[in-house]
Amino acid sequence: MDIDLDSMSLKELKSLQAQVAKAISTYEDRRKRDALAELEEKARELGFSLSELTGTAATKRRAAAQPKYANPENPSDTWSGRGRKPRWFEAAIKSGKPAESMAI
Repeated sequence: MDIDLDSMSLKELKSLQAQVAKAISTYEDRRKRDALAELEEKARELGFSLSELTGTAATKRRAAAQPKYANPENPSDTWSGRGRKPRWFEAAIKSGKPAESMAI
């Protein structure tokens, strides 16, 4: 497969470059899938699953956090204490209200 690069325009060269990059990427993905299928088959022959052998068996999901604080003006508006502080919580703290007073 000989390609005369000298006779190609810049647009054609860039298009070819993009096609080559995509072909390389899909080639690597395809090879990984083939290798994974081969490993899974070998593990099955030995009576295991691949996830059992690699220690990547189903990971446990973290349970939803229970509400820890409630908005004094709207008790149905709650916050678990995880993640970014809600505006109502920050406003209450700035106004001098202690966090313990908003605890559920």
